Amino acid sequence: MNEKSKNLTINIGEINTLEVSRDTDYGLFLEAKDGNEVLLPNVYVMEDEMPIGALIDVFVYTDSEDRPVATTKIPYAKLGEYGYFTVVDYKSYGAFVNWGLPKDLFVPLSQQKEYFNIGKKYLLRVCLDEQTGRLYGTQKIGKYFNRDMSGLHQNKMLDAIVLAKTPLGFKVVADNQYEGMLFDNEIFEEIRVGDRKKVYIKKVRKDYKLDLSLQPIGKQATISVAEGTILQMLKEAGGTLPFTYKSDAEEIKKVFGMSKKNFKRTLTELIESKQIQLLDNAIVLL
Repeated sequence: MNEKSKNLTINIGEINTLEVSRDTDYGLFLEAKDGNEVLLPNVYVMEDEMPIGALIDVFVYTDSEDRPVATTKIPYAKLGEYGYFTVVDYKSYGAFVNWGLPKDLFVPLSQQKEYFNIGKKYLLRVCLDEQTGRLYGTQKIGKYFNRDMSGLHQNKMLDAIVLAKTPLGFKVVADNQYEGMLFDNEIFEEIRVGDRKKVYIKKVRKDYKLDLSLQPIGKQATISVAEGTILQMLKEAGGTLPFTYKSDAEEIKKVFGMSKKNFKRTLTELIESKQIQLLDNAIVLL
């Protein structure tokens, strides 16, 4: 029994599960439930794994002549998602960025907030032009943020991409739909624009933005994550690490990605639960 379910329609910009319907000189034609087909060019065909009638997962976009085409490659970001893309070409009417597929993603001049430079990276959202069926990138993302905060609560974990550096910290897009903020004084690891991070909701604000943290909220939640980090690093280091309560705060931040206060509190918990022993110059796994 096949667990996959065939797409009702072919959706551009998304992963589609389609049925191999026929073989041609150009490649395989794949069919949705509504009978529409899309070509999977020969370069992506693996004959042993793609017999007639098989269901396969493909990404669908448009070729240079604006015809829908399928690929087994997955782009860095799909429709409605955000990515950090490098500009590979620039024309008077817009830029082209590498998004992991043979045909580059077009960013029209009207969708740029600044003039793009070849070789530079920009954070963009992948959008669909409903009239032409073409996918394009936009830097103008404000209108896409979701203002419906229902279902969000403190400590809920979300996936985020870092959008920009600000005087207070880093602006991020969480779950491809919410605008959020990570504050400098709560960041204990290196972070850059374009990084993807797991974040935790600290506060849902009245202005439809989220205050976020890289660590779970609350003493117990923070300790449980920090305990796992320290124990894992001890195992990887053969059971001993040259750190104590008196270790330098910057060194702790660099090695463990946590504040000195959190580190000391976690060491105490691990000592009390008899998982580690503290020596004059090191912590030892028991």
